Amino acid sequence: PPPGGGYPAGGAYGAPGGGYATNDDKTWALIAHFGGPLGVVVGGSLLGWVAPLIALSVKGQQSPTVRAHAAASLNFQLTWAIALVISFVLAVVTCGLLFFVPLLVALVPIIFGIIGGVKANEGTLYRYPMTYAFVK
Repeated sequence: PPPGGGYPAGGAYGAPGGGYATNDDKTWALIAHFGGPLGVVVGGSLLGWVAPLIALSVKGQQSPTVRAHAAASLNFQLTWAIALVISFVLAVVTCGLLFFVPLLVALVPIIFGIIGGVKANEGTLYRYPMTYAFVK
Protein backbone atom coordinates (compact mmCIF):
# COMPACT_ATOMS: atom_id res chain seq x y z
CA PRO A 1 0.00 0.00 0.00
CA PRO A 2 1.07 3.60 -0.47
CA PRO A 3 2.62 5.52 2.43
CA GLY A 4 -0.06 6.46 4.93
CA GLY A 5 -2.37 3.68 3.69
CA GLY A 6 -5.53 4.13 1.65
CA TYR A 7 -5.61 4.79 -2.06
CA PRO A 8 -2.69 6.20 -4.03
CA ALA A 9 -2.80 9.96 -4.59
CA GLY A 10 -3.64 11.58 -7.96
CA GLY A 11 -3.18 9.85 -11.26
CA ALA A 12 -1.98 6.46 -10.10
CA TYR A 13 -4.74 4.75 -12.03
CA GLY A 14 -4.18 6.66 -15.27
CA ALA A 15 -6.40 9.05 -17.15
CA PRO A 16 -10.18 8.58 -16.92
CA GLY A 17 -10.82 6.78 -20.29
CA GLY A 18 -7.75 4.59 -20.03
CA GLY A 19 -5.27 6.91 -21.72
CA TYR A 20 -7.53 8.26 -24.45
CA ALA A 21 -8.19 11.95 -25.07
CA THR A 22 -11.90 11.24 -25.70
CA ASN A 23 -14.31 8.33 -25.50
CA ASP A 24 -14.63 8.61 -29.29
CA ASP A 25 -10.92 7.80 -29.63
CA LYS A 26 -11.36 4.74 -27.43
CA THR A 27 -14.37 3.58 -29.44
CA TRP A 28 -12.52 3.84 -32.74
CA ALA A 29 -9.44 2.09 -31.32
CA LEU A 30 -11.65 -0.77 -30.14
CA ILE A 31 -13.34 -0.94 -33.55
CA ALA A 32 -9.91 -1.21 -35.18
CA HIS A 33 -8.79 -4.07 -32.93
CA PHE A 34 -11.99 -6.06 -32.33
CA GLY A 35 -13.20 -5.47 -35.90
CA GLY A 36 -10.27 -7.51 -37.19
CA PRO A 37 -11.26 -10.80 -35.56
CA LEU A 38 -14.92 -10.07 -36.37
CA GLY A 39 -14.02 -9.61 -40.04
CA VAL A 40 -12.07 -12.88 -40.03
CA VAL A 41 -14.99 -14.82 -38.55
CA VAL A 42 -17.80 -13.17 -40.53
CA GLY A 43 -15.94 -12.47 -43.76
CA GLY A 44 -14.64 -15.90 -44.53
CA SER A 45 -11.18 -15.36 -43.02
CA LEU A 46 -9.99 -12.72 -45.49
CA LEU A 47 -11.80 -9.57 -44.35
CA GLY A 48 -10.07 -8.86 -41.05
CA TRP A 49 -8.42 -5.77 -42.53
CA VAL A 50 -11.70 -3.97 -43.35
CA ALA A 51 -12.57 -2.60 -39.87
CA PRO A 52 -9.04 -1.29 -39.15
CA LEU A 53 -9.01 0.37 -42.58
CA ILE A 54 -12.36 2.04 -41.88
CA ALA A 55 -11.11 3.27 -38.48
CA LEU A 56 -7.93 4.59 -40.09
CA SER A 57 -9.87 6.32 -42.87
CA VAL A 58 -12.54 7.86 -40.63
CA LYS A 59 -10.52 8.98 -37.58
CA GLY A 60 -6.87 8.44 -38.51
CA GLN A 61 -6.29 12.02 -39.69
CA GLN A 62 -8.01 13.55 -36.66
CA SER A 63 -6.53 11.46 -33.84
CA PRO A 64 -2.93 10.24 -33.65
CA THR A 65 -4.01 7.71 -31.03
CA VAL A 66 -6.64 6.14 -33.29
CA ARG A 67 -4.17 6.23 -36.18
CA ALA A 68 -1.60 4.28 -34.14
CA HIS A 69 -4.14 1.64 -33.07
CA ALA A 70 -5.71 1.33 -36.52
CA ALA A 71 -2.35 1.14 -38.32
CA ALA A 72 -1.08 -1.57 -35.94
CA SER A 73 -4.23 -3.62 -36.40
CA LEU A 74 -4.37 -3.04 -40.17
CA ASN A 75 -0.75 -4.12 -40.67
CA PHE A 76 -1.33 -7.26 -38.64
CA GLN A 77 -4.57 -8.20 -40.38
CA LEU A 78 -3.09 -7.59 -43.86
CA THR A 79 -0.03 -9.69 -43.01
CA TRP A 80 -2.16 -12.59 -41.90
CA ALA A 81 -4.62 -12.29 -44.81
CA ILE A 82 -1.64 -12.75 -47.13
CA ALA A 83 -0.39 -15.65 -45.00
CA LEU A 84 -3.83 -17.23 -45.24
CA VAL A 85 -3.85 -17.01 -49.04
CA ILE A 86 -0.40 -18.60 -49.13
CA SER A 87 -1.55 -21.37 -46.78
CA PHE A 88 -4.55 -22.09 -49.02
CA VAL A 89 -2.21 -22.38 -52.01
CA LEU A 90 0.02 -24.70 -49.99
CA ALA A 91 -2.95 -26.88 -49.05
CA VAL A 92 -4.08 -27.09 -52.69
CA VAL A 93 -0.58 -27.81 -54.04
CA THR A 94 -0.21 -30.68 -51.57
CA CYS A 95 -3.60 -32.05 -52.68
CA GLY A 96 -5.12 -31.42 -49.27
CA LEU A 97 -2.36 -33.13 -47.32
CA LEU A 98 -1.77 -29.87 -45.44
CA PHE A 99 -5.47 -29.00 -45.12
CA PHE A 100 -4.99 -28.02 -41.47
CA VAL A 101 -2.49 -25.21 -42.20
CA PRO A 102 -5.14 -22.66 -43.35
CA LEU A 103 -7.21 -23.51 -40.26
CA LEU A 104 -4.27 -22.76 -37.97
CA VAL A 105 -3.34 -19.60 -39.88
CA ALA A 106 -6.94 -18.34 -39.64
CA LEU A 107 -6.84 -18.66 -35.84
CA VAL A 108 -3.84 -16.33 -35.43
CA PRO A 109 -5.58 -13.03 -36.38
CA ILE A 110 -8.58 -13.96 -34.27
CA ILE A 111 -6.57 -14.68 -31.13
CA PHE A 112 -4.13 -11.78 -31.41
CA GLY A 113 -6.85 -9.37 -32.53
CA ILE A 114 -8.78 -10.10 -29.35
CA ILE A 115 -5.61 -9.61 -27.29
CA GLY A 116 -5.03 -6.29 -29.07
CA GLY A 117 -8.60 -5.21 -28.33
CA VAL A 118 -8.26 -6.06 -24.64
CA LYS A 119 -5.01 -4.08 -24.45
CA ALA A 120 -6.65 -1.16 -26.27
CA ASN A 121 -9.51 -1.24 -23.78
CA GLU A 122 -6.90 -0.88 -21.02
CA GLY A 123 -5.51 2.16 -22.82
CA THR A 124 -2.28 0.69 -24.16
CA LEU A 125 -1.16 0.25 -27.75
CA TYR A 126 -0.62 -3.44 -28.50
CA ARG A 127 2.42 -4.32 -30.60
CA TYR A 128 1.29 -7.25 -32.70
CA PRO A 129 3.88 -10.00 -33.24
CA MET A 130 4.78 -11.35 -36.69
CA THR A 131 3.65 -8.24 -38.58
CA TYR A 132 4.93 -6.52 -41.69
CA ALA A 133 4.51 -2.72 -41.67
CA PHE A 134 2.46 -1.90 -44.78
CA VAL A 135 1.05 1.29 -43.25
CA LYS A 136 3.23 3.63 -41.21
